[in-house]
Amino acid sequence: MSSVVVVGGTSGIGREFARMRAGRGDEVVLTGRDAHRSDTVAKEFGARGLALDLSRPREIAAALADVGPVDHLVIAGISRDENRVADYDIEAALRLVTLKLVGYTEVVHALGPRLHADSAIVLFGGQAKERPYPGATTVATVNAGVHGVVNTLVVELAPVRVNAVHPGVVGDSPYWAGKPEEVLAGLRARTPGGRLATMADVVDAVEFLLRNRSVNGVELAVDGGWLLG
Repeated sequence: MSSVVVVGGTSGIGREFARMRAGRGDEVVLTGRDAHRSDTVAKEFGARGLALDLSRPREIAAALADVGPVDHLVIAGISRDENRVADYDIEAALRLVTLKLVGYTEVVHALGPRLHADSAIVLFGGQAKERPYPGATTVATVNAGVHGVVNTLVVELAPVRVNAVHPGVVGDSPYWAGKPEEVLAGLRARTPGGRLATMADVVDAVEFLLRNRSVNGVELAVDGGWLLG
């Protein structure tokens, strides 16, 4: 049995990963911004829920204070803003940059003493860093920033392994599943395999990055070849 912490585990891919590991008998702690929701989701599959807001990094250490030793840490908490250079929302940008870069790093800082030589960490980025779209000014920037976070953590935390997963369009995720079918059909048509990534695909990729002891400092794209379409 492993001890697993999933930051951003109340919805989407983080929730599916937490559910999978709890179902396997692991001791899972998941977090979300809202204490009631975190507790409710965690109870669905026998995990423990905590309230933690990545955009409020000064409160992160206290939120994680009573978490025990950590074998696997997955930081899947994300947010999206629709930000463009021509109409730049500074407050929205500051929130997202803080959440994704400062918040992620502070989680690792807070849990650092509870990691051990065989621990592994996976951070979530996204393929907007490679294929930005109108409105992705901040999203593309922070996902590219995950590259720097991974590299510095690999060096500073050695021998703890640190990797990142960069999903493309995840067709059955809460964000994409509600899009019009013609939008999804167009995305599938531009993906070489003719299918969009699924949450199960991303969960499997995260598990691989945690499990394989020779994979370190890797940024794994899970997009079905979408970038080449």
